[in-house]
Amino acid sequence: MKSKPLVIEHFRTVHTSYIVNFRFTSNITILTGESASGKTAVFSFIKECMALNPDILCINYLDYQKNIKDMLMHSAGKLIVIDNADILLDDDARKLISLDDKNQYLIIGRNPKNLFATKDNLFELVSHKNGERTEFMIVPYL
Repeated sequence: MKSKPLVIEHFRTVHTSYIVNFRFTSNITILTGESASGKTAVFSFIKECMALNPDILCINYLDYQKNIKDMLMHSAGKLIVIDNADILLDDDARKLISLDDKNQYLIIGRNPKNLFATKDNLFELVSHKNGERTEFMIVPYL
């Protein structure tokens, strides 16, 4: 499934010695990658931006006791970033995401099951040195 990003086409932030520079090509972006590649660090940098940007909603393991499906249903016009999605999202929440036409998603995890994802939705995190900083970007998976 590929549809134009609803909320943010380009996200960039600088955090001390790190740069997050993501160009979104789809409304649902599934970010996968090796352990310790920086996925959770990138999530924390995006979460810091949530305080200043009302269009961003971040969800992670700290939200496990909340009703995530309810949070998704009552959001509109948001880039919703979900870390540890394999653990947090049940099948009902995954189906809700796949049919949501009000929000954009960045899902960090390894299991795209029940998200009606195609190769257009699958990305991996890559990094390279940019001067003294490390820059994180997303590239198509495979």
